[in-house]
Amino acid sequence: MKLAMPFEQGRINQHFGRSREFVVVDVEDGVIKDQKIVSADQLQHNHEGLAGLMRSENVNVVITGGIGAKALIALEESGLKVISGASGSIEEVVASFVRGELDTTKAACCNHHGEHGHGCHHS
Repeated sequence: MKLAMPFEQGRINQHFGRSREFVVVDVEDGVIKDQKIVSADQLQHNHEGLAGLMRSENVNVVITGGIGAKALIALEESGLKVISGASGSIEEVVASFVRGELDTTKAACCNHHGEHGHGCHHS
């Protein structure tokens, strides 16, 4: 299974749409088999472009901190599972995912309501 996370200095970037890099992690039998950094330098707030990047990397699950409604919808419409509200190092987050401990939190949306014409998406 491939996981993608917005990446900044070894930790989950808390703003999905502003992330310049994503780490794509290949997990097999609960163990990280491979990981690489993928540039999203020209894709900030390009929701469909970010979803396309995830598809091109064969990602199954996106794990993020905060995410706005438009980005969330673009990812979900691309068939990706999205888990928001995560924080910590990449290793900690992957370990929590493998143990089944990650759940989307209602507080896990971007903190810049209206700044880009979108607010939070709560289900």
